[in-house]
Amino acid sequence: MKRDDCIFCKLANGDIPTRSVYEDDEFNVIMDASPASKGHVLILPKEHYADIHEIPDETAGKVMILAKKMAERLTKNLNADGINIVQNNGEAAGQTVFHFHCHLIPRYTGGSSIVTWKPQELPTEEMDAIQKQILG
Repeated sequence: MKRDDCIFCKLANGDIPTRSVYEDDEFNVIMDASPASKGHVLILPKEHYADIHEIPDETAGKVMILAKKMAERLTKNLNADGINIVQNNGEAAGQTVFHFHCHLIPRYTGGSSIVTWKPQELPTEEMDAIQKQILG
């Protein structure tokens, strides 16, 4: 269901003009207004889901199929050397708009680093304990 107070619901459903590059009954893919690189787009479901925890499994699967299709288009048409597919959940993870969305960020050789982290080394005992926590 679309929410009247959600900016991404309005963007996804054409209530606010966008630079759409793909649209079907369930999704709108729009150019990011503040792109991380040339060709940065957002996959927006037309229905409102706050994050990965709310989106139905079938819809989440369709997002990945669409991400693959759009990644191929961006790579071919923009001569991108790589693609980052980013999906943030929760404020601590960098989510600023609480409507599920997926970023496709074309990467170019020699361009700035966009998605990085500093690898950590954890003791074997801690890794074993974390594995047990994840397994439940």
